[in-house]
Amino acid sequence: HITGFVEMLGTDAGPTLNEQGRRYIGIISESARRMGALIDDLLSFSRIGRAALTETTVDLQRIMTEARTVLEPETAGRAIDWVVGPLPQAWGDPTLLRTVMVNLLSNAIKFTRPRSPARIEVGSWEEGGEVIYFVRDNGAGFDMHFADKLFGVFQRLHQAREFEGAGIGLASVRRIILRHGGRTWGEGEVDKGATFFFSLPARRAPW
Repeated sequence: HITGFVEMLGTDAGPTLNEQGRRYIGIISESARRMGALIDDLLSFSRIGRAALTETTVDLQRIMTEARTVLEPETAGRAIDWVVGPLPQAWGDPTLLRTVMVNLLSNAIKFTRPRSPARIEVGSWEEGGEVIYFVRDNGAGFDMHFADKLFGVFQRLHQAREFEGAGIGLASVRRIILRHGGRTWGEGEVDKGATFFFSLPARRAPW
């Protein structure tokens, strides 16, 4: 409703408004758009906690490739060096694990925007009954003193004017991985990049 009425106001009264008035309309419209996006993100976050898990063998290598395809509009015209290692198959919900990969790759793409070339590395290793997957980048990084805030809802370590986002993506990653019996954590250094990890139990299909 806010967006609709602001558009009508701009159409009907726009020519009579001064520059400051038009600026106010622009601020209202953009704020309403951001609120709509935030509500959509919160609804998605809520559904992650309620949806039943459909567990099967998941080809994370294929999911990572699909995630890169989905995110191609965000990488258009950019120089990005991708380094992709083997990603063992997992046992879990393919739709939710695809969300994990999309969110982590999207983060890496976003926070390496000032870099040319950017470097994004995806890999894994197995230890202690877990497979640990990671996404590493050479982007903005973060201060490890605030690492405990990384996966909280609405927690942001960078200002919105630098990097857009609502602070829901990593919280969604943590919720999904916890539902799969795994762990999430991050490591970084300001202006020297970040690495985000998630683990999944090294289980195989029950058959």
